[in-house]
Amino acid sequence: MSEGAPRHRGRTPRSRRLLKRIGIGVAVLLMVVSTIAVVAYKRLEGNIGTAQFLAGPRPTEEVKGPINVLVMGSDTREGANGKGIGGDTPGLSDTTILLHLSANRQFAYGVSLPRDAMVQRPACPRKNGNGVDPGGITQFNAAYAIGGPACTVKTVEALTGIRINHFVVVDFVGFKSMVNAINGVTVCVPQEVNDTVGHIRLPAGTYKVNGQQALDYVRVRHDLGAPTGDIGRMKRQQSFISAMIKKVVSAGTLANPVRLLKFLDAATNSLTTDPGFANLKQLASLGSSLKNIGLDNVKFITVPWEPWSQDINRVAWKPEAAQLWKLIRRDKPLTPEFTSDAVTPGSDSAATAGVSPTSTPTGSASPSKTPTASSSGATSGASSSPSSTPTKSEEQKKADAQAAGLCT
Repeated sequence: MSEGAPRHRGRTPRSRRLLKRIGIGVAVLLMVVSTIAVVAYKRLEGNIGTAQFLAGPRPTEEVKGPINVLVMGSDTREGANGKGIGGDTPGLSDTTILLHLSANRQFAYGVSLPRDAMVQRPACPRKNGNGVDPGGITQFNAAYAIGGPACTVKTVEALTGIRINHFVVVDFVGFKSMVNAINGVTVCVPQEVNDTVGHIRLPAGTYKVNGQQALDYVRVRHDLGAPTGDIGRMKRQQSFISAMIKKVVSAGTLANPVRLLKFLDAATNSLTTDPGFANLKQLASLGSSLKNIGLDNVKFITVPWEPWSQDINRVAWKPEAAQLWKLIRRDKPLTPEFTSDAVTPGSDSAATAGVSPTSTPTGSASPSKTPTASSSGATSGASSSPSSTPTKSEEQKKADAQAAGLCT
């Protein structure tokens, strides 16, 4: 090339070809990633099953903005795995938690409802299509057995006057996969468990549980936490769920795409919801709300309870439950008489499920009272004022925790 010839001031043809190839490569990569994302989204959303609310009158909302979600546990899901969790007494088939998210998204709490509580159940269509069951005074978990999640929702609304905005049924066979996806949860078992009824064995000590062992921990009720039985099991479930929530929102899960996708796949495979909740955007909105609230402002409690007068193996809601339902209807924070034994995902105790000196059954059994099931779902008599519930001493809390099968 002569000195008088102009120099090429742009990129050489070779460099332009290289950049073009890189651009094509990046575009293809983005297309592949986008395709994977779309496929994953459709797959996850397609995992979610749906069920309907029952027709008929329902409670009106006293306050606009809060969200009330009824979370139920089921040991089977038709069309998915088709088999139960094993044992003679599948414990998690009767787990029910009423989750309340405040309108300002400043606080949230979950209220566990005992399966053995005697309540006035309304009439419900039988889920087998064989007419309508008339209802009446019966054990709370009969609502799910007779009419499925829709009947449980109707029962809770009738007993509390709270409008349920959404419901979620969790298949607890898939629960094992959820625990595995986050690499297990650490629990504390205060004593060796050899439950010959539920066929559950657990060694004593503090250790990480996965899969079936995790499921065994949250469903055992005959050889751990006696004589509180189902009440003690609910407290262990609250501690375990709190520990799971804490681990899911931790960087170890959210920052790991593979682990997060496995968890979401397991979780959505385990869900049946109302149609309004059966999409990822709605579930993501719920998750975002919980994240904005902060784990320290999420609490799990148990409805105040006492032995049922006609059978000591059954329980009834205490009159104080009426005050709890009023707080939820009016979107108010929990008052001290309900939070003394609350389990909080943001607390240190959530890191090791079951390690909490204050994890105790709300409202210890009181033989001196003689409750009867009423149409309100609580025991008969006037609603007690908040100040009527005595504050427990640390010694009593520790004793109750030990009785529930929790480490202290």
